[in-house]
Amino acid sequence: MTDKEVLVEVKNLTVVFGKGKNKFTAIDDVSFHIFKGETFGIVGESGSGKTTIGRAIMRINEVTEGQILYHGKSIQGKIPKDWDKEITQKIQMIFQDPMASLNERAKVDYIISEGLYPSKKYKDEADRQRKVRNALLNVGLLPEFSSRFPHEFSGGQRQRIGIARALVMEPEFIIADEPISALDVSIRAQVLNLLASLQQQNHLTYLFIAHDLSIVRFITDRTAVIYKGKIVELAETEKLFAHPLHPYTRALLSAVPEPNPYKERGKVVEVYDPSQHSYDQNPPSFVEIEEGHFVLANEEELVNYRTSLKMEVNK
Repeated sequence: MTDKEVLVEVKNLTVVFGKGKNKFTAIDDVSFHIFKGETFGIVGESGSGKTTIGRAIMRINEVTEGQILYHGKSIQGKIPKDWDKEITQKIQMIFQDPMASLNERAKVDYIISEGLYPSKKYKDEADRQRKVRNALLNVGLLPEFSSRFPHEFSGGQRQRIGIARALVMEPEFIIADEPISALDVSIRAQVLNLLASLQQQNHLTYLFIAHDLSIVRFITDRTAVIYKGKIVELAETEKLFAHPLHPYTRALLSAVPEPNPYKERGKVVEVYDPSQHSYDQNPPSFVEIEEGHFVLANEEELVNYRTSLKMEVNK
């Protein structure tokens, strides 16, 4: 794992909204890194802070404390103009709601070209049109669609336009913020397969934000589980599903529907109770319990987690 190149590094990230009595800590001392070429997932329930992390990396949300590094260089706060221009092109985002994220009054041609105009990332008008055409073809849409408006498309097609808008900038890193949660179930697999094939073709790195664990298992290499602004567990996705340690991770996994109706009937759904942790005297820290597997726990909990891992291995 160590020989892989780290593309994005988030160090002790804290994001606070509001002041005084209205102060709210959305992200609390979060650290992780994303390797070049991988799909890194962040999963958690609504309001846990997933999107806030994505928006902090995109520089939409201001960082209160900590660092965000891209290729080892800081990308938060005031940065040099040329570096700002480069990361604006290299980091793109696919938004959750394909209807709200597209300008209803603009034609698809303009929507996809939005990032090209300020960055002057085309030689002439013919080159711009060629890039728009290629972006549409890459996401399985006809080039003729460029003269239409967003309302003329289905939800799945609108999300493809959103993906084309990100791709036309030739990015290196894409933040996909619940890109399929607003889509019909029948369309979801198509968009996920599209994202996976585009990743291989264009050597992309993804940060995939979701609340649906079954989707996360399908598309991600490593997954971080977030609860109320804190990452409670992080591991390779298959390892996380096979040996979940933190009670919140186990509760999330127990809620994933089981395709087998007999297994589903006999399944026990766990409910996470934060009061089960006694952190007053013994506060937790984010510890690597085995290679690549991190968990938020205090000394007492770590002993229990290590015992449970040994039991799993000896089964």
